[in-house]
Amino acid sequence: MRIRSIVLAAGLLVATPLIAQQAMQTPGAKDAARVTAGTYTVDPDHTLIAWEVDHFGFTPYFGIFGSSTGTLQIDPKNPNAAKVDITIPVSKVTTASAGLTDHLLRAPKEAGGKPDFFGPSPADARFVSTSVVAKGDEAKVTGNLTLNGITKPVTLDVEFYGAGKMPAQMGGKEGLGFEAEARIKRSEFGIGYAIPLVSDEVKLKIAVGFYKS
Repeated sequence: MRIRSIVLAAGLLVATPLIAQQAMQTPGAKDAARVTAGTYTVDPDHTLIAWEVDHFGFTPYFGIFGSSTGTLQIDPKNPNAAKVDITIPVSKVTTASAGLTDHLLRAPKEAGGKPDFFGPSPADARFVSTSVVAKGDEAKVTGNLTLNGITKPVTLDVEFYGAGKMPAQMGGKEGLGFEAEARIKRSEFGIGYAIPLVSDEVKLKIAVGFYKS
């Protein structure tokens, strides 16, 4: 009996990671049939907004915004009626250079002046959708982006990434994820420092995850 118990326990030790791994793969399976209607909340730990500029024509340079919050309302039977509202804390911008990160959040050199980039206490950015045009696993999502106190329309090219239930040991919530890309001109949002040595155009690459509320 004891030997049988040992064998059974060993089998469970081998099988459990495999079962968990299979469950973890589900959200990225790109099976749109797993999407269920309802309101989803942004997963701030797995939502990243990467931005890229051209630096002096020598190299591209990347940075990231994280810790976003917001909601998605979606019905897979009527995807064009989906609504998304996401807030991005600009003050938490991250780059590979401590000096650049400091510069992005630096106060103006003169009292009452304009900062080179965001300044020391930047308001959160926010994207609120106004229309969705879906076609298969892809969609064009147009909305109003408010950045640096200025609101402009922006269109995101969005691709469905995956959906499904997380394993029970990870909460068992329904998850949903997308990738998106867009291009904006920072000068249109009042951030014109070092143009054209540092490009006006900013490429955005977004990974956004949601959990059902």
